[in-house]
Amino acid sequence: MNDELIRIREDVEKLHQKAAGETILLYPGIELCYLAFSSDSFSVQHKAMPHIIQINYCKAGQLIWEMGNGNCIYLNPGDFSLHTMKACADSVLNFPSGTYQGLAISINLQEASGNPPELLKDSNIFEAILPKKFCWNGRPVFLAGNEQTENIFSAFYGQPEAFKLAYQKIKVLELLLYLGKMEFTPQNQLAEYQSELMKAIRKIHDQLLLHMEQRVTIEELSRQYLINPTTLKNAFKSVYGASLAAHIKEHRMEQAAKMLKETDKNIAEIARAVGYDSQSKFTAAFKAYFKVLPKEYRKK
Repeated sequence: MNDELIRIREDVEKLHQKAAGETILLYPGIELCYLAFSSDSFSVQHKAMPHIIQINYCKAGQLIWEMGNGNCIYLNPGDFSLHTMKACADSVLNFPSGTYQGLAISINLQEASGNPPELLKDSNIFEAILPKKFCWNGRPVFLAGNEQTENIFSAFYGQPEAFKLAYQKIKVLELLLYLGKMEFTPQNQLAEYQSELMKAIRKIHDQLLLHMEQRVTIEELSRQYLINPTTLKNAFKSVYGASLAAHIKEHRMEQAAKMLKETDKNIAEIARAVGYDSQSKFTAAFKAYFKVLPKEYRKK
């Protein structure tokens, strides 16, 4: 290994160490690192390395990636990204929940193509497929997870110690085969939004939580914040992993449960406090969410 490759590996290992991760060599040029952040943000500063591709998978928490061009993309559990380590040379990772769990697979295209895993020989995946399908313009690709990708990524976790490395080696090959054959379309790529739009979405979120007793429509929010309704809905789901209505309803139910436990307010008062004019509608929604009536929840 020449001096340049040694320096590159040292830079990658430093990044992994900051994430409290262990680097595991699976094949020549292919490394795996389990990531566990306990912080609000993490600055990524390293050399631009266009010949190293990194795949990041979000297992728990949320990742907000602020790139050097001012754009942001959000990864929620199950989502994953793919980019060269030139694209992330100067960027900031934010973790809204204060913690993040995931994994990163680093692929040195030069090493891997020179000595590929036996099953991928003659596949051309390192020479052409990965760099030309996903990284041809140098921009990161963010992909929404699906049942097939979740089956692949979930197998990196919870395996018996004696079989852990075998699963890691098999699953990284399965992931590469999946990427090689998948049809890359705008439908399976997560949207990229300008940071100003993301700030507005967070303001909308905070406003709705602060005034849960109010019922505000998408159209009213659209007029207030001068955002197209479809863009608002799509951006909100990209940020918070659920539709605006579903996300706020979850907060309403959690707030109602807290009030049932910690206050003496009656059911009608609690219903109004979380945005329900009708006690019967609130009771039905509460039971659907917690599988128990509000009165029974309070007694328990």
